[in-house]
Amino acid sequence: MQVEGLTRQVTGPEGVLLILQDVSFSVMPGEACAIIGASGSGKTTLLGLLAGLDVPSSGRVLLDGVDLFALNEDARAQLRGRMIGFVFQTFQLLPALTALENVMLPLELAGRSKEARDAAREVLERVGLGARLHHTPVQLSGGEQQRVAIARAFATRPKLLLADEPTGNLDQVTGERIIDLLFELNRAQHSTLLLVTHDEQLAQRCNRRLKLDAGRLVNQESQSKATLL
Repeated sequence: MQVEGLTRQVTGPEGVLLILQDVSFSVMPGEACAIIGASGSGKTTLLGLLAGLDVPSSGRVLLDGVDLFALNEDARAQLRGRMIGFVFQTFQLLPALTALENVMLPLELAGRSKEARDAAREVLERVGLGARLHHTPVQLSGGEQQRVAIARAFATRPKLLLADEPTGNLDQVTGERIIDLLFELNRAQHSTLLLVTHDEQLAQRCNRRLKLDAGRLVNQESQSKATLL
């Protein structure tokens, strides 16, 4: 993935509000990067742009050489279904569907209905929920719901996985298990992982940290060495 000059601004009653300004970086296949920064620094906005869920004021995002924002909304949705997985802090599971059905859904939307059930079952078993396939979200604990959300994100074997505070609503022990699972699947599928987090220990487990400050990317930290962009 390559991000070039990404800027997002909105106009409100008090004038123009600059949320992101000229953000540029690249991420190698299989790399794990943490996006860090204070509340309001633009982390979640950046994640939404990387997923093609929002459109920047200027700049571009290249995924496998394809500019997300040169595509129309339908084409972006199709590309997102094929190449991008998303783990939300609030899980975003459909309450009327079982765990199996929730994980099958992105596969069906991607036109892979014939393999959806078997593929969903396989990834749910991998995250330790083989005995919970037919439970709805209300019948699952918070940690189990997040594991379903992770299984759903990985079910399509995405090239890029985006996670927004994936442990924010979990206790410490459950959160650590979820993070272990994220990194395990990241390594197994060789997908690129970008996650927004306030958790310093989680950020240190990534190959690199991208720090935002008031909408600007102020540095990239790889292991103990920081280099200014």
